[in-house]
Amino acid sequence: MADATYFRKGFGLKTEIEGLLSADYHSHLIEVLRARNHELVVGPLTFHLAREFGFCYGVDRAVDYAYETRIKFPDRRLFLVGEIIHNPHVNAKLESMGITFLHRKAGGEFDFSRLGPEDVVIMPAFGVTIHDFERLRQMRCIRVDTTCGSVLNVWKRVESYAKDGFTALIHGKYWHEETKATASQVMKYPGGRYLVVFDMDEARLVLDFVERGGDAGALAERFAEAMSPGFDFVRDLERIGLANQTTMLSSESLAIADEVRRAMLRKYGPADVEAHVRTFDTICSATQERQDAVIKLLERHPEVMIVVGGYNSSNTAHLAELCANHGIRTYHIEDSDCIDPASGALRFRPIGAKAERSEVGWLEGVRSIGITAGASTPNNKIGETIARVAAIAGVSDELLTALR
Repeated sequence: MADATYFRKGFGLKTEIEGLLSADYHSHLIEVLRARNHELVVGPLTFHLAREFGFCYGVDRAVDYAYETRIKFPDRRLFLVGEIIHNPHVNAKLESMGITFLHRKAGGEFDFSRLGPEDVVIMPAFGVTIHDFERLRQMRCIRVDTTCGSVLNVWKRVESYAKDGFTALIHGKYWHEETKATASQVMKYPGGRYLVVFDMDEARLVLDFVERGGDAGALAERFAEAMSPGFDFVRDLERIGLANQTTMLSSESLAIADEVRRAMLRKYGPADVEAHVRTFDTICSATQERQDAVIKLLERHPEVMIVVGGYNSSNTAHLAELCANHGIRTYHIEDSDCIDPASGALRFRPIGAKAERSEVGWLEGVRSIGITAGASTPNNKIGETIARVAAIAGVSDELLTALR
C-alpha cells in the first residue's frame, strides 16, 4: 500500500514554477557564452566557459521539487533537513520562501523536535540516513524526497555488498551528509560493515594493513569516526566492495579501486581475488562530465581559473583542486559577491585551506580567464561573476547587457 505521506516523483507543477526559477537563476550572459561557443571577448579579456558547468540534473530536480513543494503546500510549515544543496545563494532563496532549515545538534542528530503530522519536510539531494528517514516516518509528517538518482545508485551498491557479506569501502568525507546517508545503508543487514577513506593516502594505510598486518588499534583510532560500530580490521577487510561519495574526484576514486584490487590480488592470488573484492559502477556522470570539461578547457591555456560554488560543496572544491593540480592559478570563490569591482579585490579560499583570503591586483596583466562552477551553482551567479571581473577591466554593464 502506498504511503500517502511520502512523495518522491514531483507534484506536476513544472509550469507553475518555470517563471520563478527563471527569475531566480537565469543568466543572459551565460546564454551569450553558449551561443558563442563558450568563449567571450570583452574589452581586454577573453573568458572561456567550461562545456559542462553548474546545475546538474540531480540539483535541478531537487531545487524544482522544493519550489513545487512550496506551491503544493502554501499554508503548511515547510522544513528542510540540512541544506537542499551546498550553495549559499540557493539555500538563502529557499529560506526567503519560508522554508525552515533543520540542523544537527553539535556532534549529534538533527533536531526534529518541532515537527508534527501537519508539517512538510524536504529531504535534500544528498539523502538522509536510514535512522533519520525512520524518525520522520514515525512522526507521520509529509516527506518530500529529493535524493539524487546517482546517490541512490551508490546506496543500492553498498546495500548489495552488505547483503553478500562484503565491507563497503567508501571513498568520501565521513562528515559529509551524503556519505553519512550512504554508510547507513549497510546497516540494514546484520553484520553490515563500512569504512570511509578520504583519499589515496588513507586507502594505502588500510591496504598496507590488509597485506602485512600491523597495529589495528592505531587504525581504529585514526578511523574512529569513519567506520561502522564494532569494526574489526582483521575480520572486516577480508572482503571489500568499493563505493564512492558521488562528488569526489572521480579519477582518485578509480585509482583507489585499482589499488584495492591490486592489493587483494597480491594477497589472495588471481584464482580467489573475485571472492575478496568488488569494484563499482557508481561514478556520477555529472561529476565526471564537469571534471572532464575542466581538463578540456585547460587546453586553451587560460592564465587564471575561477571556480564558482559553495566552499562546503565537495564537487566544487574538487574542480578547483583539479585546476590547481594542472598548474593553473586558481581561485575558488563562493559567490559572485566575492569580487568587488570598485576595489578590484577578490575573496577566495585557497585549495585545502579553511579560511578565505583576499587579493588585490590578481587581474593585472591577465587576458585569458577560465570559468567553471560546481554542480550546485546557479547560472545567474556564474554570469554575475563574469560581469564583475569584466567591470574590474573597465567593461560596462551596458555593454554586457547589449550582447546577443
